[in-house]
Amino acid sequence: MSITIHHGHLYSFFFYFLLLQPQQFFVAAGTIPAVIVFGDSSVDTGNNNGIQTLLKSNFEPYGRDFDGGRPTGRFSNGRVPVDFFSEYFGLKKTVPAYLDPSFSMEDFVTGVNFASAGTGYDNTTSQVLNVIPLWKEVDYYKEYQVKLREFVGAEKANEIISKGVYLVSMGTNDFLENYYLLPTTRACYTIQEFEDKLIGIAKQFVEEIYSLGARKISLAGVPPMGCLPLERTINFMATLECNEDYNNVAREFNAKMHDLVKLLNKQLPGIHVVFSNPYNSLLQIIKRPSLFGMDVTYRACCGTGLVEMGYLCVLDNPWACLDANKYVFWDSFHPTEKTNQIMAQHLFKTVLHRFL
Repeated sequence: MSITIHHGHLYSFFFYFLLLQPQQFFVAAGTIPAVIVFGDSSVDTGNNNGIQTLLKSNFEPYGRDFDGGRPTGRFSNGRVPVDFFSEYFGLKKTVPAYLDPSFSMEDFVTGVNFASAGTGYDNTTSQVLNVIPLWKEVDYYKEYQVKLREFVGAEKANEIISKGVYLVSMGTNDFLENYYLLPTTRACYTIQEFEDKLIGIAKQFVEEIYSLGARKISLAGVPPMGCLPLERTINFMATLECNEDYNNVAREFNAKMHDLVKLLNKQLPGIHVVFSNPYNSLLQIIKRPSLFGMDVTYRACCGTGLVEMGYLCVLDNPWACLDANKYVFWDSFHPTEKTNQIMAQHLFKTVLHRFL
């Protein structure tokens, strides 16, 4: 679906119509055997709990609206988009993290998550906060395949691998925690050259998991990263306004990712790659929050809502919001569960249902 936005003020009525429709999903049982997740904090369901890094969220108030009110390592007050996708595909309501010792291969048969908050396509990105690089996520996936074949047998495992849906979401950290943060990266690349580098790595990644049996793959774009609360806070040119330079880069990168998806579908026999772009849906929620029952877009629920994330989101902060459903963002980088659900519903109806 094509959305035309002129100067950020004219919005597609049809786009809102889709977003605001009653959400009903009729999923054929057994159509999709599993969801397999790669990526960053937008989809991490707890892998960073098991590594030595400062980027964690396995403490309150994270997870306060999750089932049981418990922190799981998700960077949200509740579920993240891949959890909803799993449910919409007729599977479990949550996708277990591969490094979570409370789960076993029995749990991983219908879904497994290798994502690590803070990572990106570029290895340098993962080094900033000492998190799992993309190549290591792939190594874990190879290890998972071996264990899966031992657990369910080669024939069943091959069916899960070939018919499962692969959800891939990363890229934002490559820009915000790498390119714009590290002078060494900017010294080596123009922003367009860096975008092209990331696209090249994404292509190699898809080719590798394709060689391992993956056929149904969703590549996500990046959100309007200039509208994240932290980026608004530090946007000295226009405090509390979105950083349009960052948003322009996001749109440019997403266009290249869209072209990559078309190329991969042409080049790799039997593959089905789709482009899941969160940019427009999140921007509409940010621009017109009242249409979705929300009030606050420029700051997050946690703390002051301006800079807090991870360990800065402490339970007894006097500024923390009472009702996260009124907020677009949970912390300075990550959406609330409600926002995640709205975006997940839209992407499922417009893109991911094609895998059924």
